Amino acid sequence: MNESEARALLRRMFEAAIAAAQPDLCLPPHLPARPTGRTVVIGAGKASAAMARAVEKAWGPPLEGLVVTRYGYAVPCEHIEIVEADHPVPDAAGEVASRRLLDLVAGLTADDLVLALISGGGSALLAAPPPGTTLEDEKALNRALLACGASIGEMNLVRRHLSAIKGGRLAAACHPARVVSLVISDVPGDDPVDIASGPTVGDPTTCAEALEIVRRRGIALPAAMLELLESGRGESVAPDDPRLAGAEVHLVVTPQAALEAAAAVGRAAGVDVHILGDAIEGEARDVGTVLAGIARQVARRGQPFRRPCVLLSGGETTVTLRGAGRGGRNVEFLLALAIALDGEPGVHALAGDTDGVDGVEEIAGAIATPDTVARAWALGIDPKRSLAANDGHGFFGALGDAVITGPTLTNVNDFRAVLIL
Repeated sequence: MNESEARALLRRMFEAAIAAAQPDLCLPPHLPARPTGRTVVIGAGKASAAMARAVEKAWGPPLEGLVVTRYGYAVPCEHIEIVEADHPVPDAAGEVASRRLLDLVAGLTADDLVLALISGGGSALLAAPPPGTTLEDEKALNRALLACGASIGEMNLVRRHLSAIKGGRLAAACHPARVVSLVISDVPGDDPVDIASGPTVGDPTTCAEALEIVRRRGIALPAAMLELLESGRGESVAPDDPRLAGAEVHLVVTPQAALEAAAAVGRAAGVDVHILGDAIEGEARDVGTVLAGIARQVARRGQPFRRPCVLLSGGETTVTLRGAGRGGRNVEFLLALAIALDGEPGVHALAGDTDGVDGVEEIAGAIATPDTVARAWALGIDPKRSLAANDGHGFFGALGDAVITGPTLTNVNDFRAVLIL
């Protein structure tokens, strides 16, 4: 297999992972029975508009509702209103949409059904600052969480306690209507409480736990938010809250399913595929260095796998911003991997976010090849300096190796494939 064929195989595997997580394919089997009363569709996340379209195709009217998605991720719907807002830092459009969602579900009856379509990205899109705080406070919180190196679980735990809509509050507002949440997972472990910060899921964590994360990570919270945690007034809706009795949550697709779809493509090409895990976390550069060591052992010693093979993994790594670069956990992983491999023959890799956006860039990720480091030096680019600056996007963009998909209309977390020939 030459370099062109290796690149093409990695792209096909990435595309298969994205295709397996499309709402039109995975959502309809999970739709509940229609109610005797109204059907109100609500939702938030990068996949929520595509999920709403899938509901309309499968059910048709009577339907009503509102979902909020990221700018550029809207798709046309006839009965469900689609609103776009900013991500990963919330904006006024997200705040207005969140307040409208709360108003929409007020006054429902036990005969009504609320169908909640939840996917990754909803934490930022559901911008509803709690009483006494402002949208600027919520923006500052999100920026601090993104920069401090916290895991996605830690970030969402804090956000659940500093919101008027997350942490089960949206489901509580629907009471006494029946609430059925259809969820696309983008988090390690697939716990619904962490997906979009669990707006329709009871939260077993506490303000004290959120405060411990804030202090351990050195996050400078706005004063009003700090008071909410210290006083306990930011407690979310507990799992045993009677307003959540009977609420249902169904995972319609997970990162593992996407990895298995990619694995099938690799095996069809005659290459062994090994899924290392769908919930790998840690600093992106550290994960890149570790996987480079495994890839080198495979290439040189045939351990723990024989080549040719692909090492697949998913999950959500983190980037602690230290430099002036544009971040992006997938390109940071890939740059660290390329540096550690240092031109190891026969090793190619692709890393990308299945939503098409790595960090704040409209770029899914990138591809690394055995000559990545050498080509960078030929252009006068120091790979280690780029990594120190958190500038993976600038690095791979200069080499012409960025992977750009545009909006994928789904989100099942990160995809990493290391091909060893």
